[in-house]
Amino acid sequence: MKNNNIITIDGPSASGKGSLAKALAKELNFILLDSGLLYRAYSYCFDQAHNHPSAKKLFSNLRIDSIDHEMHVFESNTDITSILRHENIAKSASQLSSLKETRDNLISFQRDLSSNNGLVADGRDMGTVVFPDAGTKIFLVADAEVRAKRRFLELQNADQGVNMRDLIEDIRLRDEADKAREISPLIPADDSIEVNSSDLTPQEVLEIVLKIYKEHTKEV
Repeated sequence: MKNNNIITIDGPSASGKGSLAKALAKELNFILLDSGLLYRAYSYCFDQAHNHPSAKKLFSNLRIDSIDHEMHVFESNTDITSILRHENIAKSASQLSSLKETRDNLISFQRDLSSNNGLVADGRDMGTVVFPDAGTKIFLVADAEVRAKRRFLELQNADQGVNMRDLIEDIRLRDEADKAREISPLIPADDSIEVNSSDLTPQEVLEIVLKIYKEHTKEV
């Protein structure tokens, strides 16, 4: 049975999943699950622990809070969310996320975030693996050049040095690796709806997905 309290937003890196998921959570007053941030947090712990059992223990000591419909990660009382957004952690998280042990250590945590109050889950396997019963599944895509430009502006605003050509190549390589990996590859769920955000504003994407969600809830 489909669970209309869950909306999944899957798709490649920098396709706009995070912005869409946050806007949806705010519009519907749902909880936001930013799986990419969770994998970065796990990678952050793994870099300190150097093995999965210790990384899992360190991760369990982190505090995950929702602030203004955005997920934040705290180590003790320090908000480390901005640290987790650094590109070096993103790359190590991408590598770690391809490992079965990593995904096994996080899947239960992600599922435990679902509730009757509604959940918007942003990731690459939310609709295929983590929440296969989600009532609305969106697969958000965009051209590699468009995604590189978005990432470039995001990193610039965070005062991180970056090269556009390197970003485009990095995004293409990451797409290939995510699609080819054995564990939770980057593929749309059979019942997902693809939305291409290349030529759309964030508001236009939000309106399209809200319409899809409302149509699905009417079907029940």
